[in-house]
Amino acid sequence: QVQLVESGGGVVQAGGSLRLSCAASGIPFELAPVAWYRQAPGIQRELVARSSPSRSDDYSDSVKDRFTISRENNKGTVDLQMNNVKPKDTAVYLCYVFGRGRSFWGQGTQVTVSS
Repeated sequence: QVQLVESGGGVVQAGGSLRLSCAASGIPFELAPVAWYRQAPGIQRELVARSSPSRSDDYSDSVKDRFTISRENNKGTVDLQMNNVKPKDTAVYLCYVFGRGRSFWGQGTQVTVSS
């Protein structure tokens, strides 16, 4: 059974930092494309950052130079370091992994940035 468990969300002041973590189990992780998405009320789900063994990491323009995605293949984890956060970063953040021929999503973790 595949499981993705996110942690690290919470309330942070604008300009601060937060680190999200996603632990994957039940799936071959080393070659799997992984990503973080976010969803705010009334707004379409947005790709924040992604990491794939076959390409360089890439980021949405809205978070470039502020967020960093990293993965530890031996642990099956993918993190999102969020620096200089802004109120517009407020959303539910979801972990994504592609493996065994399909997509898997975490349950999401709420990030709220106060001004």
